[in-house]
Amino acid sequence: MKRFVRRSTLKYSRMGRKRPKLQRWRAAVGRHNKIRKNRYGYTKSPRIGFKKPLSETGKIKNKIPLLVRSMKDLAGANKNNIMIIARTLGTKKKIEIIKKANEMNLEILNVKMSGGQHGSK
Repeated sequence: MKRFVRRSTLKYSRMGRKRPKLQRWRAAVGRHNKIRKNRYGYTKSPRIGFKKPLSETGKIKNKIPLLVRSMKDLAGANKNNIMIIARTLGTKKKIEIIKKANEMNLEILNVKMSGGQHGSK
């Protein structure tokens, strides 16, 4: 579950009760709001100290994302990269890139493999 949740997410389905994708942070603005007053026992609100270290920012699954637009982009890839295939590519080129990435044992983020698993290895 996410660390910062909106005030009434546990009450209403439309705000994200049991639906993590709908849980978005909104600052508490109420006059007597306990979250705004940072009272003990209520959900935390975001502050400067919760930021990630610079070495981790921008990474996906602890790997550096690499946008693949052509076969040339795969040449510069290694185990520290996670591939994201560009949405402008057609199906033929995508299949070629996926086959080449599987040969090189590279992980692709935005490809659904057969069996319902995300990514490829």
